[in-house]
Amino acid sequence: MFRQIGTGEIILIVAVLLLFFGSRKLPDLARAIGKSARELRKGLSGDDEDQDQDNADVAD
Repeated sequence: MFRQIGTGEIILIVAVLLLFFGSRKLPDLARAIGKSARELRKGLSGDDEDQDQDNADVAD
């Protein structure tokens, strides 16, 4: 049903993004997406330092 994304589709997606956001905002958008992905991965893996710190505060 679904096939893998090829080079042509990636070029089309990048062109549409350039039209919508412009060349100046695109690096900021990519940085925000990367940061969001890191936060999501960190939250899903359970290696959250804040959670460990909260557990230590409760024990005191």
